Amino acid sequence: MKSFTLTTPVAFFFFNRPDTTEKVFNEIRKAKPQKLFLICDGPRPGNEKDVTNNNRCKNIVSNIDWNCEVIKNYSNVNLGCKGRISSGISSVFENVEEAIILEDDCLPAPSFFQFCQELLEYYRNDERIMMISGNNFLNGRRFTDRSYYFSTYSYIWGWATWRRAWQKFDLEMKQWPEIKKQKLLRYWLPTRRSASHWEEEFTRTYEGRVDTWDFQFFYSSIINQGLGVVPEVNLVTNIGFGIEASHTGNSSSKEANIPAVNIKFPLRHPDFVMRNFLADLYDEKKYILPLHRRIIRFIKRLIKNSERDRHLSPFVFPPEPDNKVHA
Repeated sequence: MKSFTLTTPVAFFFFNRPDTTEKVFNEIRKAKPQKLFLICDGPRPGNEKDVTNNNRCKNIVSNIDWNCEVIKNYSNVNLGCKGRISSGISSVFENVEEAIILEDDCLPAPSFFQFCQELLEYYRNDERIMMISGNNFLNGRRFTDRSYYFSTYSYIWGWATWRRAWQKFDLEMKQWPEIKKQKLLRYWLPTRRSASHWEEEFTRTYEGRVDTWDFQFFYSSIINQGLGVVPEVNLVTNIGFGIEASHTGNSSSKEANIPAVNIKFPLRHPDFVMRNFLADLYDEKKYILPLHRRIIRFIKRLIKNSERDRHLSPFVFPPEPDNKVHA
């Protein structure tokens, strides 16, 4: 680690959380990237707290005390999670072929940068690999004796990718109606349950009911039969869970504050490129589709259906206490 030099560009996304921004930026400062992209969203209209915290974040990242080329991409208007991160990553790959990407709540272990840099080079020309993740949610379980495994999932709390992979990114998910119609997710995801879950999530995303970009990246990986690299240990801690977060509001979540540790070098590469079905199955059961989430979704579906029935057939729920239906 002491002899490692970070030559891969780093893209750092931040907005209005100076406390987490400072912690993550301090780790970037220690890594000393030679090229740094600083990407910031604009304050929400009429939100003075956003203005104050946005300026504080910009002041924090201005402390560049090492030899580094800095490229700033600061929006004057609020683009939201979907627009800011997707457009920010696109701007990065207009300039470079590969990059390490961190958001302001993703606190990396020091070895995260070396892990990403080595594998970006190792799989640079392998179209099967869409991204390098810094996340591991296996709670110490091992499904391989190598330094990493391949997953159908794209974990983006600290990750890296190439221009060649991002060019396949489809923010609008243009082919989703046809893919949904043919039920093609069942041929790629581990179980029918996960296929059903992601069909629902992709539909919500396609219809614009979710302000996000990462579901679209996962979708783009799936339709290109891409794989993500997952390290044998967790290299990045998400420190952003709480009421200020856009999508991680539950501070008691199992995914919150999972400790980040360093990985050992030299890396032990797998002998073949195939997704680890058992590891994906564990993640699916433990994090993606745990029972309480399935119950909540089921209840929401019942409520939605009952509201639809009430609207379409007002006589299903008559006001009379005897429940008689009147013509």
